[in-house]
Parts: sequence; C-alpha cells; structure tokens
Amino acid sequence: MAITNVLICGVGGQGVLLASEVLSEAAIGAGHDVKKSEVHGMSQRGGSVVSNVRFGDRVASPLIVRGEADVLMAFERLEGVRWLDHLKPGKGIAVVNDLEIWPMTVSSGPFDYPADINERLEAAAKKYYLFKATEIATKVGEPRAANIILLGALSNYLPLTEENWMSALEKRVKAKFVDVNKKAFAEGRKISS
Repeated sequence: MAITNVLICGVGGQGVLLASEVLSEAAIGAGHDVKKSEVHGMSQRGGSVVSNVRFGDRVASPLIVRGEADVLMAFERLEGVRWLDHLKPGKGIAVVNDLEIWPMTVSSGPFDYPADINERLEAAAKKYYLFKATEIATKVGEPRAANIILLGALSNYLPLTEENWMSALEKRVKAKFVDVNKKAFAEGRKISS
C-alpha cells in the first residue's frame, strides 16, 4: 500500500494534537506503520500548530514534504491556506472548518484577513470540503469537539474502518469525554457521506 500523508493544522487550543493522536491510533489499529510529528510553535498564545501523520506498509520519516500531502485538514481557514503548499497539487483533499481566527497581525491592524481563502483552497485541491464543524460541535454538546467532527468527515476518505476509529477514540480521549466525542465523530461522518 502506498503511504497516506495527512497534514493537520490549526491554532493553539483547537485540538490538533488530539486529532493527530486519534488518527495515528486508528491507523495503528488497522495494522499500518505510522509516523507522526508535530510543531507547537506559539500554540499557548494562539499561534499555528501543525501535525504530520503518515501511515502505510512502511514509513521511514514522519515529515510530509511540500506537495506530498494527500489530505490537508485545517481547523481554521487561514491555517489551511498557510499550509496549502504541502497539499498534492490538484490531487489532494482539503477538509476545512469554516472558522476565522484572526492572527495578531490582522487584529492589530497591519494586515487584512484574506477574502479569497475559499477560492485558493478550492483551486489547489482535487476535492475541497468546507464544514461548519464548530457549530455542529456546539449542537452535539461539546464546542471543543470540532476537531473530532472534522476527523469524522475525513474518515470517509481514508482506508480505516469505523471500528478502528471507535477504538482509537476510546484509547486517546479521556473516559468522561468518549461518548460525546463518538457522537461528534458520527456527526462528522454524516456531513461528508
């Protein structure tokens, strides 16, 4: 099997690291070799956070080079554009939360939040999916579960079974949050099927 490359990006506090842990655990459960790497940056200050997850028969490196990501999963639209150069041109899938979090350079005035983000993402990806994951997570009863909503949406496009995903959630999510995260995951699967 070819290696599957998933780049997950967002802003500190959005659950990028948990999402990469759940994805990695699901891939391990399916019998894949998995490598993962993450960059926290200024995550505690609302800065960019990115995680590389690679899985397949045999994976040598955890890093996804530019132009090689099969999937770009972004928890915020501008972060999606920031990491867009890693997506396979015209071949990759972009799964994006329809959310704006203004970086300091925008909120303090020197720059504007780009108006053409959706157009850039749509032009670069073979398939582009924009979901209101934060709104759906709020309706599910856990606003912080937007990351799991997006994993649910993404799950329809990866070679992993629902059983792999449920087992991964049970192993990687705190016990008291497993049920609401399973519900969030199911809602994500519905919106992208």
